Amino acid sequence: MGDFSKDINSTFPNQKVKAMLNIMFTANWINSYQTSFFKPFKISSQQYNILRILKGADEPLKVQTIKERMIERSPNVTRLMDKLCSKNLIERISCPGDRRVVHIKITLEGLNLLNDISKANKKDLLGNLTEEEASQLSDLLDKVR
Repeated sequence: MGDFSKDINSTFPNQKVKAMLNIMFTANWINSYQTSFFKPFKISSQQYNILRILKGADEPLKVQTIKERMIERSPNVTRLMDKLCSKNLIERISCPGDRRVVHIKITLEGLNLLNDISKANKKDLLGNLTEEEASQLSDLLDKVR
């Protein structure tokens, strides 16, 4: 098992500072893994998140609804969706009653990409944790927020 303080060759004034820096270090480690994992699929983890939201919705969603459901909230959701549109992974549907409202729908190509990703060999990033430990970690992170 790793020791965060040895990983960065540092000491900390107290356990709360160590925990906060460890959360940030671990988040960056997970983000780096995800960037590498999604690279062959030519999408980002945020784009993947949008596709998963749309797949789970089973109906077209407003852009604002997608923004609210995203794990990593981004001010660039429109840009992310532009890229997904250009790859034919999602489509925009204009609302006939209100031109300002646009709904987003996942395409068959988007669903196929999600299927390919689900078959890819993913590392279990929490593999060293038991179900009980994973539950405890999740509860502690909820408590932090």
